[in-house]
Amino acid sequence: MGVLEKIKDIEAEMARKQGDSQRILHATEYHLGLLKAKLARYRAELLEPSSKGAKAGEGFDVQKSGDARVVMIGFPSVGKSTLLNKMTSTVSEAANYEFTTLTAIPGVMQYEGAKVQLLDLPGIVEGASQGKGRGRQVVAVAKTADLIVMMLDATKSLDQRRLLETELEAVGIRINKQRPDVVFKRKTAGGITINVTVKLTKIDEKTIRTVLQGYKIHNCDLMVRQDINVDEFIDILLGNRKYTPCMYVYNKIDSISLEEVDRLANQENSVVISCEMGLNLDYLKEMIWEYLALGGQLHQQLNEYAS
Repeated sequence: MGVLEKIKDIEAEMARKQGDSQRILHATEYHLGLLKAKLARYRAELLEPSSKGAKAGEGFDVQKSGDARVVMIGFPSVGKSTLLNKMTSTVSEAANYEFTTLTAIPGVMQYEGAKVQLLDLPGIVEGASQGKGRGRQVVAVAKTADLIVMMLDATKSLDQRRLLETELEAVGIRINKQRPDVVFKRKTAGGITINVTVKLTKIDEKTIRTVLQGYKIHNCDLMVRQDINVDEFIDILLGNRKYTPCMYVYNKIDSISLEEVDRLANQENSVVISCEMGLNLDYLKEMIWEYLALGGQLHQQLNEYAS
């Protein structure tokens, strides 16, 4: 059985377990912890195959430059190439048909003395986390971002946002989240020591020890200072998760009602624009600057240079 088949089997079993009755809730949560640990391992194996011909996590060959890197992701024909052309001096082919961009196109946005590298990545397709399309390359580059700009079509349903979030979550990119306050340290002997400073309501010690056993970890020190769940605990064990801020940018607002524009604009971490009409692009630049916190960084660099 291949890795994809194993992932599908585990996801189906998890769906069955989550539908179990309240009477066996504790046992179900315990078993779900085991399944999630297996699922995380298989997904990592799928995205980073250990073949001799390719490097694990190999992506597009784009050198990181400037004060920060912003990666634009989204489904095909959502307006990423047009936005890159508007925000930088780069010319990226833009068209109304899908898959115009086939590789990563870099550009430089200059704002308040900072140089921000913008990357236009090929459109993500559903199933990118399982290697479909150019999913592996897109994901590898997205993990190097200081900020992810998720380009969305304001004329389409909110399912597009949910699907993109699911794809990023599946490959270990945690958007708009902080790393859990957990200290994990392997050791060569002495067994497993668990110290908990808060009340745990989403996971218990039995599940923690079982997940550790599933990863063949028999000696470690663990300090838990936050009420974490199983998924967050697995993230800590894997140690390869990327916690990245994300901005939701809704394009094509010139094609929707003012009421809908207002609703989207008031969502958390959201900016509304129209690339074709050049609406709100200056505000988008300002928000990118604020999300990256480049003001303080440049001020520190100037002070160091002056001294």
